[in-house]
Amino acid sequence: MQITILGGTGLVGQALHKRLSTQHTVKVFGRSVFAQPSHLQQAIAGSDLIIQLAGANIGARWNPVYKQEIWDSRIETTRMLGEALNGIAEKPRIFCASAIGFYPQSHACQTPFSETHSQPGDDFLAQLSVAWEAEARKLVPPEQLVITRFGVVLSPLGGALAKMLPAFKLGLGGPVAGGQQCFSWIDIDDLTRAVAWLIQQPQLHGVFNLTAPEPIAQKVFAKQLGEVLHRPAFLPLPLWQLKLLFGEGAQVLTHSASVAPTRLLELGFEFHYPNSKSSLKHLLNLPH
Repeated sequence: MQITILGGTGLVGQALHKRLSTQHTVKVFGRSVFAQPSHLQQAIAGSDLIIQLAGANIGARWNPVYKQEIWDSRIETTRMLGEALNGIAEKPRIFCASAIGFYPQSHACQTPFSETHSQPGDDFLAQLSVAWEAEARKLVPPEQLVITRFGVVLSPLGGALAKMLPAFKLGLGGPVAGGQQCFSWIDIDDLTRAVAWLIQQPQLHGVFNLTAPEPIAQKVFAKQLGEVLHRPAFLPLPLWQLKLLFGEGAQVLTHSASVAPTRLLELGFEFHYPNSKSSLKHLLNLPH
């Protein structure tokens, strides 16, 4: 297949490129491809599948200007993709990223939300996901669209885990903002395997949660990270410090999301790293 990844120069895009290019012809473009409509049209020409990942880094300090960038880098780029697709008679299949921020906050890790839960939350992350998915649904007929709601992607190369590792390796890690929040995550290898698996199933469409089967409390995750590194993990990072560091963006770390990959599991996809301890040992190259 001819696959085009838009917004593909980040952590997930690079990992998908590596995985998919072993079986398909893959072109990768950063967000700069959206600067000119003609550039975008050239980028997607001849694509059998387009993976739309474009979006500014959400794990940064938020202010009103950056919040608008978070919004526009997802909603406006997807709208522009729709305009570029208007000139194509035979529409490609589309995979559009979204996030588990769609779901209402929940501390009930044992009773996670599945894809059948249609009532979103009421915070900024939920509003962002709802708007993003609404634009995605305008791109192609429903049977050609897959919406992937990502959990927290674990990788030593970037994202949350890479930011946590230095402190934990020094024995300075611990629970974030009390650690009661439910942490729905996915190993980056399982994420790329799941996307590759979905690509091979042309009959599948709609929403898929890309999270591991076992969401856990953040304090439990912190404890496990300390254990696999053989370091203590009891120094808390309180909410007031988070707000100093990230402003309103602290909600990314305090958001409590209990989400399960119900559709993937029902359809027979097998996770290599279903629990966080196995994932951490794999990602950090530690003995299982």
